[in-house]
Amino acid sequence: MTATPALRAVLFDRDDTIAYTDRGVYREAAMWAATRHGLDAAHVGATLLTLWNDSTSADRKSSWWHLRTPTQEDSFWTDYGLELARRLNLPPNAAPEWLERYPYESYMKPVPGARDVLTALRAQGLKIGVLSNTLPSIDRTLVAVGLDDLIDVAIATCTLGVHKPEVEAFEHAATALDVSPREILFIDDKVENVIAAQAMGMQARLIDLSGQDSSAIHSLSEVLNIVGAHIQAVGQ
Repeated sequence: MTATPALRAVLFDRDDTIAYTDRGVYREAAMWAATRHGLDAAHVGATLLTLWNDSTSADRKSSWWHLRTPTQEDSFWTDYGLELARRLNLPPNAAPEWLERYPYESYMKPVPGARDVLTALRAQGLKIGVLSNTLPSIDRTLVAVGLDDLIDVAIATCTLGVHKPEVEAFEHAATALDVSPREILFIDDKVENVIAAQAMGMQARLIDLSGQDSSAIHSLSEVLNIVGAHIQAVGQ
């Protein structure tokens, strides 16, 4: 019988795993813009959401998928702000003020219990990593949600040139954490990423914070149960 490998690290996705996009901030931004520029708040909110969906949909990944550096990301957001102004019939000089007041990270909030869970995992001597298909500004977003001090390694796949579920993304994370894939528990909200992590030897679980998928865990606190059960199994 193959021995159960010890856990040395827990690797998390970011979005819809340890952090989420707060639609309330969209409403707040829409109300601010409506007051600032004399617009209809409902129209602004719909435009904000549509532009973000357009910019991140599968057929538009080329607009951000190949960003590598903070400078390139800055250019992306400049263009994004100009397009938002255009869609709202605002002058181009309205974009910088908007982006400064509501930067990308301001829309994010920590998942309930995230800080307590990460703190408990670190107390057990586990390393904590984040591997996210996202822009180079991952460190800034983790600061914004108040989790940066609990995370040992944060990797934005844009900076690598490979993205989950590509195996190289997972290999890079394991190397950065200085552990073998078999010593990592990986938590992600995308089935294809969980399958890819398992294929390279990681212990991986799907998380679904909406509670709809019966095969997934539905809260971050369940990660502590998984880790506890694993530690018990290794000790037997």
